[in-house]
Amino acid sequence: MIYLGLMSGTSVDAVDVVLTRFTPEFRLLAHSSYPIERKTRAAILALAEGQVDGLDPLGQLDRQLGELFAAAANQLIEQSGIDRQQIAAIGSHGQTVRHRPELGFTLQIGDPSRIAELTGIRTIADFRRRDLAAGGQGAPLVPAFHRDLFSSHEQDRVIVNIGGMANLTSLPQQNPAAVIGFDTGPGNVLLDAWIHQCLGKPCDLNGAWGAGGQILPELLDALLDEPFFRQPPPKSTGRELFQLEWLQSKLAQLTPHPAEQDIQATLAELTARSISDAIRAQGFSHPAVYVCGGGAHNGYLMGRLQALLPEARVTATSALGLDPDWVEAVAFAWLAWRTDQNLSGNLPAVTGARGERVLGAIYPA
Repeated sequence: MIYLGLMSGTSVDAVDVVLTRFTPEFRLLAHSSYPIERKTRAAILALAEGQVDGLDPLGQLDRQLGELFAAAANQLIEQSGIDRQQIAAIGSHGQTVRHRPELGFTLQIGDPSRIAELTGIRTIADFRRRDLAAGGQGAPLVPAFHRDLFSSHEQDRVIVNIGGMANLTSLPQQNPAAVIGFDTGPGNVLLDAWIHQCLGKPCDLNGAWGAGGQILPELLDALLDEPFFRQPPPKSTGRELFQLEWLQSKLAQLTPHPAEQDIQATLAELTARSISDAIRAQGFSHPAVYVCGGGAHNGYLMGRLQALLPEARVTATSALGLDPDWVEAVAFAWLAWRTDQNLSGNLPAVTGARGERVLGAIYPA
């Protein structure tokens, strides 16, 4: 059976959509990226960063995103030529607008009832809250998929997803089942926010602006002093912590105020350092590091990761047969497939849950 995966991440740049099958072997059948309009993106960020109060904006955006996700799914189905009757289910991650595991909740919106109604396809969503109910972080969930698709008995592997936030999955060759995974900190979120504030651009293409700046040791130390980086896993994070307000509080400690381009270079180093430090903590001698997510296209960031990990080989997941742009959307199609098979979708060693749980709520067509 075919599954459709929908993913809109912390970067809020687009909805990634895939059609895939997992039996008798994995195969990516079709994929596309559906744009999120600037006004909608601004509304999501305002809600996620606590700039909007009240339930009406939340409810309206939930409906709007449900319609947007359905449109993204319908467009790919039509482009692919695949009969929608062959699609067993849609796995929708939803759009995270608040992630507070320390308070026992996480919230993803994008009304799955509306997705099912507008596509005519059974929809599985709300994957994170069952793990939270079992005492877990509800994140990251992709390590279970990484283990299933990327494990190797021939090399120690680390899969690094650099989206808005960054997370890693550690896959030791001697025991690929002994998976460790956690959020390492900010991925692109601060890089995107800073260049948008300074230059009005949505992102730093290929890291070019940051590459022209100087890394500021004093600022980097102040950023790395955040307690999250010293916290042992299981752990996860989001825009609730890493946003411009957090960065401004760190900049306020420095005089004189650094140059804007140097701040961008230092933010890239923060992402690279927090990831490389987490990889080194895994104790591998010569790991193979495979990067997915938007960060895989940032040549400067990838270069800094390689420089900080000279003993490793750093490349994109395309080397393993799956383009870095589609890994997370495939992961949520996979989670929907796991739900249908009545199989667990979480890894307690990763999220801290009391045990394995079948994830997701089912919304009939």
